[in-house]
Amino acid sequence: MKPGVYQFLVGCFAALGSFLFGYDLGVIAEVVASDSFVTLFLQKNADSRSGTVVALFTGGCFLGALGAGFSDRLGRRGTILMACCIFVIGGIIQTAGVVIAMLYVGRLIAGIGVGFLTMIIPIFQSEISHRKIRGRITSLQQLFNALGQIFATWISYGCYVTWTGTGNSKEWRIPLGCQIVPALFLGSLIYLFPESPRWLCDHDMADQGLRNLAKLHAHGDTHDPYVVAEYALIQSQIAEEHANARKTYFDLVRSWPQLRRTILTTMIQASCQMTGISAIQYFSPQIFHQIGIATSTTLLLSAVNAIIAFAGTSVCIAVIDSVGRRPLEIYGSGVMALTYVINAIIIARFPAGSSSNTGAHWGFIVMTWLFNFVFFITGGPLSWAIPAELFGTAMRTKGVSVGAMTSFAFNTMIGQVTPIAVTAIGWKYYIVFIVCNVTNGLFFWAFLPETKGLNLEDMDELFHESPTFVPGSKWKPSSHVEQNAKDIAEQEKEIGAGEDKAGRSPELLTVERLEDLGLDETK
Repeated sequence: MKPGVYQFLVGCFAALGSFLFGYDLGVIAEVVASDSFVTLFLQKNADSRSGTVVALFTGGCFLGALGAGFSDRLGRRGTILMACCIFVIGGIIQTAGVVIAMLYVGRLIAGIGVGFLTMIIPIFQSEISHRKIRGRITSLQQLFNALGQIFATWISYGCYVTWTGTGNSKEWRIPLGCQIVPALFLGSLIYLFPESPRWLCDHDMADQGLRNLAKLHAHGDTHDPYVVAEYALIQSQIAEEHANARKTYFDLVRSWPQLRRTILTTMIQASCQMTGISAIQYFSPQIFHQIGIATSTTLLLSAVNAIIAFAGTSVCIAVIDSVGRRPLEIYGSGVMALTYVINAIIIARFPAGSSSNTGAHWGFIVMTWLFNFVFFITGGPLSWAIPAELFGTAMRTKGVSVGAMTSFAFNTMIGQVTPIAVTAIGWKYYIVFIVCNVTNGLFFWAFLPETKGLNLEDMDELFHESPTFVPGSKWKPSSHVEQNAKDIAEQEKEIGAGEDKAGRSPELLTVERLEDLGLDETK
């Protein structure tokens, strides 16, 4: 198996954690709209309670992302296992709910587990990936999110048409219970896959880190020239970070290069939520009702929408490492703003009850599908892929944690506000997302640097030496891993690097080779 394929498959398995998040995004719209759920829990204060059911999950995600910032000592795999255990507990409580308080508690606990997972998975994926395919592998986070939505919406739709009007709680318990299965699968098997070599090197396990790096990039050959060159670059950065002892949240704002990364991370995550995607995912029945589309039809359309999301993310994976991050974010924001403009006009012109215009219905549906398709090519995958690659090894967990907390804070706000806003102001609510999408695109154009093709270890140099205002920047990285690998391959023949050195650890052997070649960057 080629190393790139192996990295991709490991990234796919880890992305099951994002599947759980996507499943919840897709399932909750059916749950709060089901007859049995409404009868049991929403007989009074329906808008407030349904908003709370959604918001407590994302609030839990916020707490989980915060906790994940302190989970570095557990390792990437240990954090994933712990998160799965937490999620399963929350899933069981939700599924067994008989009073609204059980739903609240279960949603909160499950959200904490998802918060851990969605924060740590893109970090794990970015740290095991070759720089030329890192964007594709970290975008798997969103691909599996979309896959989770597909499963959730079609399972939900099936349960809805089977039990609607019967008063049977299977209508919403089965969709909620199904999410426990992938969590059990991920947690039970994660230790069969290699730990992040960068995390191992950062925690004084460089020997094992080198072995894992070789397993990921060279079929286990610790003498492979690329592995040697990459290992040297990793060790160089980690040595510099250890010398400066940078590992607290305060260090994210201590200097302008770190603050710049933190601002970008929080803006990327906030802008993702303010595209309006969560409003559509959580409350599609209420939103589609504005134009007179029935709930049963809405759930079917949402199921189709989930397939479109999967297709969009697949396109992102195909183009992200060739087109780059920056163009996708800029142009995607513009297209999404346009779809909201058109839908706002349609709702204002053809509100529910005043018209049965089929053309207007289909215009609204198609624009919603187009928005979803573009979002999952651009802002959706990139909101997780970019933050995971901006920070150095020492600050990566803390930095991505802040970004994830920002995402879930805005997600919680949208979940709480949307049902009330849709009822109170209708189409005018869309103006918020039109303005936000336009300003998102302007921000990315001005301040988001391109990270396509850079090593993770190049990011410190990028944020120290490149201009804050990005247009016109000519910055290039000084590291050349591929060239160093070629130099190693050519020179080792001359200095006898292949001589028998049995009994020495791979780490010691690698250091000796780097010293012989004059490429030891840890000094």
